[in-house]
Amino acid sequence: MTSPGSGEWAKAVLYNGLGRYEEACVAAERGADGLQEFGLAIRSTVELVEAAARSGRPARASGTDWALGTSAMVRAQVNAGAAAEALHQEAVERLGRTGVRITHARAHLLYGEWLRRENRRSDAREHLGTAYRTLSRIGVEGFAERAGRELRATGATAPRRPAESRTALTAQETQIARLAGDGMTNPEIGAQLFLSPHTVEWHLRKVYTKLGLTSRKQLGGALREDTAATA
Repeated sequence: MTSPGSGEWAKAVLYNGLGRYEEACVAAERGADGLQEFGLAIRSTVELVEAAARSGRPARASGTDWALGTSAMVRAQVNAGAAAEALHQEAVERLGRTGVRITHARAHLLYGEWLRRENRRSDAREHLGTAYRTLSRIGVEGFAERAGRELRATGATAPRRPAESRTALTAQETQIARLAGDGMTNPEIGAQLFLSPHTVEWHLRKVYTKLGLTSRKQLGGALREDTAATA
């Protein structure tokens, strides 16, 4: 299943190719602000910049919540004091409206880390906890571990991940399996998760072994059964 956001990105590419820049702007804005997939949101923003520049309104590309939120997140890291906090807050607020969960969670993580360094542990726990839960759910292991370490450094208890049994899927394996079950190809999954197609295939082979499957067509049914069994 292809997300609506990826469809808007594809329209933006098409319209830019045809020189229909106003239509490309509209599609790219929808894609950049509506995608949960980090990589595709960036691609939509690239199309938006081109379309806006070609239609004579380059400022339009810099006015999206994605662009402004990402800019605020970056600038917050090179500022201090009240200026840094205001930028962290802007990043969290704006990126929260985009649906790009990874970037939004990283904004919470950065703000939480800053708050902890400022010895505002109670405030830090709120943002670090949000980052930890979101990043853990979507399988961004490295950043989830970092958020967990920061959360524990505030004196809070970050839930430890249960040890994986031999047959349990990891968070990343589950994510890849669901995307494959929805009909996405290995290159499409890799582009979305910043993995090579070879790495995607390696993970899928592990999924097949753990779930006792022999083909990609069996993924959807197996995952639905697993969800029903654990519900």
